[in-house]
Amino acid sequence: MPPFPDPDDRNPLAADCRRCPELAASRTCISWGVGSLDATLVVVGEAPGAGDPGADRWQGGNHTGMAYTARHSGRRIRGRFESLGYDPDDLYFTNAVKCFPSDGEGSNREPTSEERANCRPYLFEELETVDPACVVATGRHATESLLAATDRSLDGFVEAVLEPIETEPLPPILPLLHPSYRDIWIPRLGYDDAGYQRAIGEALETLGAPP
Repeated sequence: MPPFPDPDDRNPLAADCRRCPELAASRTCISWGVGSLDATLVVVGEAPGAGDPGADRWQGGNHTGMAYTARHSGRRIRGRFESLGYDPDDLYFTNAVKCFPSDGEGSNREPTSEERANCRPYLFEELETVDPACVVATGRHATESLLAATDRSLDGFVEAVLEPIETEPLPPILPLLHPSYRDIWIPRLGYDDAGYQRAIGEALETLGAPP
């Protein structure tokens, strides 16, 4: 199991934020980025899930206030980079949207384009501060949010996985499968888990971001 992040490494960019009334009403707390401000990689998800307040520590960003701290997806993506040889000081985890977007029944919905736009200045501030060698986008929605920030769009996500995208003014973006769906999609990409992991490592090395 990967180590749980140090709460002292949480990076709150505002005491409170109410730019999106629906998100402010549905969240338990804001899920800020967490990790080293000198990281080699910034790992970006779409938004925090509802989380599990009854979990031991891995309750999810909606309850911990730290991105990618859910029992399932948080441990999976952190474990992936640990297996690739990255030290916690090499990594910074965040979301394109910092608050849990509720569907009104306790599950996630997709953030709206307005919500993504409202949160984008926080993401840009994080990327400017950390200045990573590469931004890893986990899943279609995170990739689309990053590209939208540079007025670009995505034709097809599966075809983009493991294909670096050069953007300005952002660092190179490497789209990966979202950890919640990797077991379904890894075989469809023609990999087993070990092969997929090797491919991630090779892509990051090509981008000048090895562990």
